[in-house]
Order: sequence, then structure tokens, then C-alpha cells
Amino acid sequence: MTGPSWRERLKPLELVGMAAVLGVFAGVIAVIGTRSIEIAVILAGIAFIAALLVLAMLALAAGDPGDGTDDRPVLEREKPPRRRK
Repeated sequence: MTGPSWRERLKPLELVGMAAVLGVFAGVIAVIGTRSIEIAVILAGIAFIAALLVLAMLALAAGDPGDGTDDRPVLEREKPPRRRK
């Protein structure tokens, strides 16, 4: 049985990186507009968290087909049966 590929392992890091870029962009725009570092840091943090949340939800909704037998998004698939202990 093979493990996940490099692309699958780095997917969460890609999402965090994109959210960080959006947060920095919002911070730079806030510094230019307000000339206040404190407000820029707060807005950059809010933008980072919001972007991370939206990107994660989009990634979850898009899903990964896995073995190729079920090509519906992850949230629309049937849940596997629960294991008994």
C-alpha cells in the first residue's frame, strides 16, 4: 500500500500559503490607507483567517475522488458504516 503523494501532502501548505499572501496583501493595503501598523496587523490577521476558512471550505467541497469510483464532492458522499469496538 502506497502513501500519499507529495502533492497530497503539500496541499494544506498551499492553502495556508495562499491565505498568508492574501493576509499580507490586506495588511499592505491597510498600512497605505491608514498609516497605522496596529490596524494593519489586525486587518491582516482577519483577512488571513477569513481566507483560510474560505479556501478550506472550497477544498472540502471540491473533494478528491480518491479511488475514482465516486466522483461526487466529499460533503455529498454517503458516510461509511461505523466500526464497532
